[in-house]
Amino acid sequence: MILKYNNTEIHYNTFGSGPAIVLLHGFLESSTMWKDLVPQLSKQFTIITLDFPGHGKSEVVSDIHSMELMAEVVDEILKTLKITSATFIGHSMGGYVALAYVEKFHSKVEKLVLLNSSPAPDSEERKINRNRALKVIEKNAYAFISMAISNLFSETTRDKIASDIAELKMEAQSFPLAGIKAAIKGMRDRNDRSDVLKNFSKEKFMILSKEDSLLPVDENVALAKSCDTLSIIIEGGHMSTVENLDEVLDALKNILNV
Repeated sequence: MILKYNNTEIHYNTFGSGPAIVLLHGFLESSTMWKDLVPQLSKQFTIITLDFPGHGKSEVVSDIHSMELMAEVVDEILKTLKITSATFIGHSMGGYVALAYVEKFHSKVEKLVLLNSSPAPDSEERKINRNRALKVIEKNAYAFISMAISNLFSETTRDKIASDIAELKMEAQSFPLAGIKAAIKGMRDRNDRSDVLKNFSKEKFMILSKEDSLLPVDENVALAKSCDTLSIIIEGGHMSTVENLDEVLDALKNILNV
């Protein structure tokens, strides 16, 4: 299905029936990252997936795709579907968008799950790396995408799932470079939403991976605790839905009471 947002096409899909769950993908990913979870979850829920602007099949909306802009895109999709409340599950950048959604539309969120994600903003070092990435993309986008995706996986799993990694790289190379850069700028400039998470009074969870090189597990367990959020620790790296699907699914079934 296609939503027209600011005269650009945003692609989304729905599956199943029942209470709504919105699945929000991460940077250099698309709605296809949920392909192995959807058949399980759609047995009891209405599942909504989408391609964020400039990712997957969706077009570029702006020079900067802020977390707030992407949250508004999500809300327009829910309005189109006449869905008034949902559980939000956001992976990495999708978690940042989910928190922006909570900040803007908190009454529409039933439960919140940050999957390999965090409410913290970029550190100054990370912002410098984002700016460096923008320059690298101009010179060699292929090299940037290949390196960035490889770095999402733990070293212990990379060889075992080489074909999955190659598939992700191939898909990401089809995304418009303007969309990749717009997302990098949006993540670089995003706000600290620790207070948003802390003040969200309904059920909230952070699913963290032991070998996640982007989000050190101990640091984020402490952050979850400071935000009154339950942390769930699983094996694997940042791409938990590829590296450790079974544990992710078990955690989500417990969260969703199924």
